[in-house]
Amino acid sequence: MKYIENPVLKGFNPDPSILRVGDDFYIATSTFEWFPGVQIHHSKDLIHWHLLTRPLKRLSQLDMTGDPDSGGIWAPCLSYSDGTFYLIYTDVKSYDGIFKDTHNYLVTTNNIEGEWSDPIYLNSSGFDPSLFHDTDGRKWLVNMVWDHRNRGTFFAGILLQEYDPVNKKLIGPIYNIFKGSSLGITEGPHLYKKDGYYYLVVAEGGTSYEHAVTVARSKNITGPYEIHPHNPIVTSKGDDSLPLQKAGHGSLLETQDGEWYIAHLCARPLSNKRCPLGRETAIQKIIWKDGWPYLENGTNRPELKVKAPNLPEVIFPKTPEKIDFDEEKLDINFQSLRVPITEDWCTLKERKSYLRLYGRESLSSKHRQSLIARRQQSFCYIAETCVEFEPENFQQMAGLVCYYNTSNFYYLYISFEEEKGKSLLLLSAQNWKFSYPGEPISVKGAKRIYLKVEVEYEKMQFYYAVEENNWHKIGPILDASTLSDEFVTQYPDPGWGFTGAFVGLCCQDLSGQRKYADFDYFIYREKN
Repeated sequence: MKYIENPVLKGFNPDPSILRVGDDFYIATSTFEWFPGVQIHHSKDLIHWHLLTRPLKRLSQLDMTGDPDSGGIWAPCLSYSDGTFYLIYTDVKSYDGIFKDTHNYLVTTNNIEGEWSDPIYLNSSGFDPSLFHDTDGRKWLVNMVWDHRNRGTFFAGILLQEYDPVNKKLIGPIYNIFKGSSLGITEGPHLYKKDGYYYLVVAEGGTSYEHAVTVARSKNITGPYEIHPHNPIVTSKGDDSLPLQKAGHGSLLETQDGEWYIAHLCARPLSNKRCPLGRETAIQKIIWKDGWPYLENGTNRPELKVKAPNLPEVIFPKTPEKIDFDEEKLDINFQSLRVPITEDWCTLKERKSYLRLYGRESLSSKHRQSLIARRQQSFCYIAETCVEFEPENFQQMAGLVCYYNTSNFYYLYISFEEEKGKSLLLLSAQNWKFSYPGEPISVKGAKRIYLKVEVEYEKMQFYYAVEENNWHKIGPILDASTLSDEFVTQYPDPGWGFTGAFVGLCCQDLSGQRKYADFDYFIYREKN
């Protein structure tokens, strides 16, 4: 017996849209303010997955300059029909107060790993759009509708409208087909058709510990829809003992052999209920009874281990722990914030086997940061780099960053202090409260500076060395759990948090002189 071990996509990979095309399985997940937009993972067996591509690579497809933290790409939908892949996504421009500016787009391709089209604008009535290809050839868009009047709820139901692929626009009447169940906060819709019924799968209960998957069905696509008799079909609500929490936002899949599965988001909390790994993706086995889907385990509780389909296993090469910057392109695990990685600020060509970052705006900028980072995908890891940087003033900085958003990060960096010259400093940002744990350390005269961070669950310790492997601690043990949705959204001053912790490299020059830093390598090594 072969098993799927959850989560299948570790680290920040929420809102899964799962798809099978022939013998290939794909999952598209949200990337929010991280560029390129939308992660697509690939598998041949539902057990082993690898990051295949991020399709929204061009500014013509996605310009998130100025998008808020946890704005940008929400809940993409990946589908396929007649030789064409379709990707629907929302670019969230604002969400403060009672309003949300949420623009929905469609891109297509014949080659999922190749270039995708420029976007077709669809609507802005709400977020979480999804495209359904009916058996009669018609195509339908569903998305939740946002009602800023808040007449009982901002979440005012699921809208349905036909999409015309010839004229590339929405046509015909708009139907509100489902107002949701008693769980409320109805979003993330996906439509399916089976045995004469249209099945509507939605996310409800919110994006945190009350999250759930609701299913409703109808003989007619426009409704009315009846709710599953044992709703919700997946949730972790009310059981803190479950290792997979926040279960919700599901997407159904049928295998080649007629077996059914559901991909859903989940999270694995630390003992303080914070989730620095963000919301991840898991897969559960589905069976059908009396025309309704149920988890095979007989409950609605997600499991760490479920039966895999009887398919040949295909294992993909592991991501190397050390990146020497010898290749022509950056490792696919790196992303930037809001805008593309371009040669004018991030280049592998200026100095052989080094990554050069030209200093731009601060870590609090929502416009033009010089930062590349990768997801934290394990509770325990080590990240390390070596940087050559010669700052001339205190406004020039470069180093190793553990980042959640513009107001929550830890940053070990090289800069210039008037009394000490070239120095190392440690900066902490916790919901806009900034501090410098420890005193600046002079590294005057040292050309190469080694920087390292070790994370073990909620504990984070930074290190430095001026001679290779001769490590010294810098600063106290820090709280790694602050790089989480739960810390960002805590009261009395809650913000928005839908992402997860990253670790990476960055360079700033607040004087505008674009001072550069050269990074020799980057190591990310998981410890469990």
